[in-house]
Amino acid sequence: MSHQEVTYPPLDVLKPVADNVWIVDSGPQEAMGLSLPVRMTVIRLSNGNVWLHSPTRFNAELRREIETLGPIRHLIAPNVAHWTHLKEWQYGCPAAKTSAEPELRRRPQVQKKGLRFDRDLTDEPAEEWSGEIEQIVVPGGAGFREVAFFHRPTRTLILTDLIQNLEPEKLPLGTRIFATLTGVKAPGGKAPAYLRLVIRLRRRAAKEAVSRIVAWSPQRVIIGHGRWFERDGTANLKRAFAWLLG
Repeated sequence: MSHQEVTYPPLDVLKPVADNVWIVDSGPQEAMGLSLPVRMTVIRLSNGNVWLHSPTRFNAELRREIETLGPIRHLIAPNVAHWTHLKEWQYGCPAAKTSAEPELRRRPQVQKKGLRFDRDLTDEPAEEWSGEIEQIVVPGGAGFREVAFFHRPTRTLILTDLIQNLEPEKLPLGTRIFATLTGVKAPGGKAPAYLRLVIRLRRRAAKEAVSRIVAWSPQRVIIGHGRWFERDGTANLKRAFAWLLG
């Protein structure tokens, strides 16, 4: 199976989603024998600066395309798993600040890479995007936390691994088996089974956080892996988190 079949071509180019919101499909991401499509979200803030969520692989042509929107000033690492390409983006965009889930800076492999972190992500939006992008930390056990973001002007929710929605027909056999066993096959994607287990270790706090996310009533939901939800965002969100919300 080719890379194009696993992913969502065209790759490594901007694709419009809503006013001042784009995605960049990339990958595949190879990890633990799996082959996964990956996605970055790009937002142009009202001051013209550009905000990159979960940066995918760097190349100069993609950077130049993004810079036609405005200067890249924010790199966002929303959980401990999505940081692989940060170093290249930091080098290519030296004026950008990196905001990350706090646990990330404590990871030995991250420290070895020499990543720079300018800000920890909390429930409180940074001043630079306050009023435009809301954020909520969804906690779990074993050091897991993911920061969910909501672009208020377009009612766009941005998640990373809290929902995966993998289309079986696009996957190689090993990844297809993974999607089946962990419950993340499209169209009924959700958090994979191992992540649901980790989140249940902080069930009460996680349920409260997800309830607040649902209350945003998103129109669409962008996710890091698989087919994202272009419409019926709130309904898809409630379905995907039924295991937690009860």
